Amino acid sequence: MIEIAVNNLAAATGARTVTGEADRVCRGCVIDSRQVEEGTIFVAFPGENVDGNDFASRAVQSGAGAVVMTREPEAELVSLAQDKGCAILLTDDPEEFLLRLAHTYRLELGCLVVGITGSIGKTTTKDVLAAVLAKRYRVWATKGNFNNLIGMPLTVLSAPADTEVLVLEMGMNHFHEIERLSQSANPNLAIVSKIGTSHIGILGSRENIARAKAEIVQGMCAAGDFLPLLVLGGEDDFTPFIRDTFAQPAGIDVMLAGVSDDDEVRARDIRVDDEGRPVFTLDFGQGETIDTMLAIPGVQSVPNAVKAAAVAYRLGVTPEQIDAAFRGLTITGHRQEIKRAKSGARVIDDSYNASAESMAAGLDLLCSLSCTGSRMAILGEMGEMGDEAPRMHELVGAYAAAKKLDMLACVGGELAQLMADAARMMGMDEDRIQVFSDYQQVLDRMGGALEKHDVVLVKGSRFVELDRFVEGVC
Repeated sequence: MIEIAVNNLAAATGARTVTGEADRVCRGCVIDSRQVEEGTIFVAFPGENVDGNDFASRAVQSGAGAVVMTREPEAELVSLAQDKGCAILLTDDPEEFLLRLAHTYRLELGCLVVGITGSIGKTTTKDVLAAVLAKRYRVWATKGNFNNLIGMPLTVLSAPADTEVLVLEMGMNHFHEIERLSQSANPNLAIVSKIGTSHIGILGSRENIARAKAEIVQGMCAAGDFLPLLVLGGEDDFTPFIRDTFAQPAGIDVMLAGVSDDDEVRARDIRVDDEGRPVFTLDFGQGETIDTMLAIPGVQSVPNAVKAAAVAYRLGVTPEQIDAAFRGLTITGHRQEIKRAKSGARVIDDSYNASAESMAAGLDLLCSLSCTGSRMAILGEMGEMGDEAPRMHELVGAYAAAKKLDMLACVGGELAQLMADAARMMGMDEDRIQVFSDYQQVLDRMGGALEKHDVVLVKGSRFVELDRFVEGVC
């Protein structure tokens, strides 16, 4: 993790030192005062409900090497900091402070950096790439989905000094956020996963979403003789737009990888085994292929896994090492995890988040698994859809109806009702459709009804809290 003297900390970030010895060395960086250890940099973030500045004293008492505040410290706090040997710095923008500090440490590390963005599958792509690269390199990767303007720099700042490859997930809600993340991390390689409808309520169109994701090229840079490389999928309809409008004008090399016949690295002959795991031939071009299996369920993960394989192959990981990593994969929780309910039923826990595209992928997975009992889907509302929300929920309902499920449970308010109504309009029997207001109602009504041979998909946006349903039945 980062080790930096107070004077260099101030110089790197533009923060003003209120008090502290210039040569005091700090180690590590946190934004939660409860995580402060001896020498840690504590960055206080003001918030609507909790103001990190109020915890500056606790951080000093806990041994912080430096406390970074957004308001002038009181004299009592300055005196305490001087007694404890803790520096106090002031910044107007703690986000920018973290991004600048992360940039400084990224340059100090001198390692390769891979950035990952996109609408669907960022975290799974990150998990796959980290596992594959670990067969050859010392890898440090984003934990969970710690991918925003705070989480990504904290990931960089926590990287061990001997890191050889940083794998960084980059998320956004608005324009210019990916740009700032990329300019901080300076990725040498990047992957853009599929462009979907997540955040369409904020950005207005899929084209704008593609523009926001394409901002990743703005901070990309070469590594010695290694030119910056952007990996896109031939199956994505926005790939030509990103390549021609953003990547190539910026001098970024582009590789296509996925499941399209035109992709340089591609999966072919895709099928699934009895557990829903994809089995396929991975074709690296020029006659080099390997038969492999992805140890996570659902064919929807294959295009992004191939993108990860393409990056790893470019960095010298062998096909045999890629195959071994694929077969031993584990991924971040609540993303198409197949769990066992107390009753013995199989539960596809995909409760982390949802978009129309990932809902369809989840339903595809549900119907690809062998099932001798009932096949059920518990679908929560999808957030951040804006004016598109009614149409998107109706599309999901119609898609669910086409899957011939034994039971469809829609969870939420008006949008959940629209989803149910669309399923009914598309011919699904009314007695197989239910609408619930929240996860607790689903748990009360359906939790005890799951039987040993049933398979149930649980998916929705985070605010619906369907992960709590999963916890209740498993």
